[in-house]
Amino acid sequence: MSKIRVGVNGYGVIGKRVADAVLLQPDMELVGVADIATDWRIKSAANRLPLFASTADAQAAMEVAGLRPLGTLDELLDLSDIVIDTTPKHVAAGNLERYRTAGVKAVFQGGESHATTGHSFVAQANYESALGRDTTRVVSCNTTSIVRVLGALDRAGLLRRARGVLIRRATDPWESHLGGIMNTMVPEPTIPSHQGPDAQTVLPGLDLITIAAKGAHTQTHNHYWTLQLTREASRDEVLDALRAAPRIAFIRMSDGLVALNSTIELMRDLGRPRGDMWEVAVWEDLVTVQGDEAFLTYQVYNEAIVVPETIDAIRALTGAAPDAATSMKITDDTLGMQSDFLRPAESPR
Repeated sequence: MSKIRVGVNGYGVIGKRVADAVLLQPDMELVGVADIATDWRIKSAANRLPLFASTADAQAAMEVAGLRPLGTLDELLDLSDIVIDTTPKHVAAGNLERYRTAGVKAVFQGGESHATTGHSFVAQANYESALGRDTTRVVSCNTTSIVRVLGALDRAGLLRRARGVLIRRATDPWESHLGGIMNTMVPEPTIPSHQGPDAQTVLPGLDLITIAAKGAHTQTHNHYWTLQLTREASRDEVLDALRAAPRIAFIRMSDGLVALNSTIELMRDLGRPRGDMWEVAVWEDLVTVQGDEAFLTYQVYNEAIVVPETIDAIRALTGAAPDAATSMKITDDTLGMQSDFLRPAESPR
């Protein structure tokens, strides 16, 4: 059986991680990455990945910079069965017609609107509805976490409604020298913030409202949820529902993981590439249940959480795996996903 030929357009925070994840998949071949940059980001990839220029002007600039692109995006599309567009927000939507003309399937990221593709994707929630489609959109990092965690409780028949507060990082770490938020916090100007309605594009039945603010830090997001349950339940029931769900991993304050930075350091100590955390990290010892209400908090590694979803979206659009469970097992095994970062015996799913 031939491998799925994957091209990546945009070699930034998400693109470089998707490219490396594709290299790990037994049923995929990375045929190239494309970008317009000529700086260290592309030079770090040039000696190990097939490099293309997203535009003719970028090709000329790359050659001046001493790079040797194999062609432009058009040549990359000729080699690809599917393209992963990880270009900056709103740029990707402008590429849609180009992909259609080339006859190439395309996966977009959460910066684009749901209307761009008419389908939004989280593997465990709606993989089957993406089978055979030409395009889909992997929802944003925060929305992915919402669908994973609240979706798990919803599937267990426990969730009636959810109200959440999100403290978002101000900017990605590699861009923090360009500006950011210092000594303040900036509320998003509307309630609900966009993550709630966005989650409903994947799970339309969820009753949730989100409120968000940007904090003065650059790594990861933090969520706080107040959940109205369908009935009085025990804490163990809530924990069991979360344990049964893929791509959720428990952490504990009792282990010294008391803040966002401590989990980031743990990922490095575990030898994760780039210190990435693909799972949603739920503080197990903070999950609290009082009658028919539950309260929890978790951490979202915005630079990495959508990577496994993107890999699964490739299989869904191409029909390479018939269902979510089949695709997710391959993805999770190749990435080394865990369900508890400090209890290895519980790690395999």
